[in-house]
Amino acid sequence: MNTILAKSILGVAGLAFTGGVFAGPVAAHAADTTHTKPVAVTVQGDKLIPHGVQGNQSRIDLNDEQTKNVKAIIAATKKAGMDERAAVVSIATALQESKLENLGHLGDRNDHDSQGLFQQRPSSGWGTVEQITDPEYSTTAFLKGLKQVDGWQDMPLTKAAQTVQVSAYPDHYAQWEQQAADLVAQHWNS
Repeated sequence: MNTILAKSILGVAGLAFTGGVFAGPVAAHAADTTHTKPVAVTVQGDKLIPHGVQGNQSRIDLNDEQTKNVKAIIAATKKAGMDERAAVVSIATALQESKLENLGHLGDRNDHDSQGLFQQRPSSGWGTVEQITDPEYSTTAFLKGLKQVDGWQDMPLTKAAQTVQVSAYPDHYAQWEQQAADLVAQHWNS
């Protein structure tokens, strides 16, 4: 195993527990979630959702800050030289981890140091608090991990996201695939 991949795996291993512990508090304070049946994407569907969506889909209404974070994720994805599918995986991951809110430390609701859009931990080597609460930096860090996953482009979204994030609830990423694809279709060229 190459050294970078090994460090990345060890660095995100701590997120497995955090993902499980943190999923509850995020869901508890986030905007109401609406569950809908999967719907096919008509714009660039083959690029955005090449494997189709898995299970029921969730959707939230985004405020200006969340939309700004979507655009920051897309910009960082383009800057990293990655395609629309990488942006879909990134946005779906951030929807699950933070509902696209750039979260600081949550005090009693967070017994770890997970922060930012992707709930990355300084203690696990993702960067400093200042870095991981910067949307461009945190997205670039996530994408760096995604690039190290052999065949991520050919995996269902939830497996690609889980390989980077190592969540205690790996299947939860799938519920955001349709909204992430819709957001990429809407903002990729804007």
